[in-house]
Amino acid sequence: MSKRALITGITGQDGSYLAEFLLEQGYEVFGLVRRTSTINFGRIDHIQDQVTLLPGDMLDQTSLQSAIKAANPDEVYNLAAQSFVKTSWEQPTLTGNVTALGVTRILDAILHVKPDVRFYQASSSEMFGKVQEVPQRETTSFYPRSPYGVAKVYGHWNTVNYRESYDMFAVSGILFNHESPRRGIEFVTRKITWNAARIKLGQVEKLHLGNPDAKRDWGFAGDYVKAMWLMLQQDTPEDYVIASGDTHRVSEFVELAFDALGLDVEEHVVFNDPRYTRPAEVDLLVGDPSKAGAKLGWEPQVTFKQLVEMMVEADLKALREGQRAY
Repeated sequence: MSKRALITGITGQDGSYLAEFLLEQGYEVFGLVRRTSTINFGRIDHIQDQVTLLPGDMLDQTSLQSAIKAANPDEVYNLAAQSFVKTSWEQPTLTGNVTALGVTRILDAILHVKPDVRFYQASSSEMFGKVQEVPQRETTSFYPRSPYGVAKVYGHWNTVNYRESYDMFAVSGILFNHESPRRGIEFVTRKITWNAARIKLGQVEKLHLGNPDAKRDWGFAGDYVKAMWLMLQQDTPEDYVIASGDTHRVSEFVELAFDALGLDVEEHVVFNDPRYTRPAEVDLLVGDPSKAGAKLGWEPQVTFKQLVEMMVEADLKALREGQRAY
């Protein structure tokens, strides 16, 4: 009998890759979707007939309980969130309600409907913020530097609390930055590759960015969703840092993207645009994935250079075909 999994945020980058992966493992996959005026199923168009979509909202616990009853899942992956850091400054209350309290709602829904579910919470490297040690590992203290980071810390510790209070199999994956051609256009990596392709095609002249010196640990989302699954296949629930172990400046990402297209960075890129700076910056993130390597047997397959080139190629192809960005 095949396993059943419920994914919140199934229409997002991670949700779409995870749904693909679970289908390949023989799972019956259910996805939670909000009823909104602008529903975007673009990332799951190719698998939509293979998954069952259920209505629900992270702001509404009753709908979450109904979805869990309908899906009757063995595993729940909570990937839903207001996940854009810049927006969290502009909409801090909404971010807290969805990204923090949403975790409480779904944990409590599971507790009341099917407490033997194995639960995965999408934690974030943004929880480390003003980093207290380098590299960051599972034992590193959190020091979030945005409303998004603060909300993720709440969700992370509430997952620990439900695990310890109710003996639930509940884990958090502290994922460092992970990108793909399915990344939303509002994220800096996709903004870089999309606009580099537009410049190549003569559609725009300049790309405006914020801090070029911010350092991030970037990997491929398709690699990272496998780590989520592996965490739920273990005998005991534990939290894991999922990262590449390497860090790169935003400017390095730009250089690789523009080099792939034969473009001159100095001619086309404007850094330190005040429109794209944050009230509090996270300067350096680099994770230590050694625990995941030792206990899960997980390691990333796609290199930083391969990731950037993959995204550039996909965006160039999409623009030539007249497609819109996610």
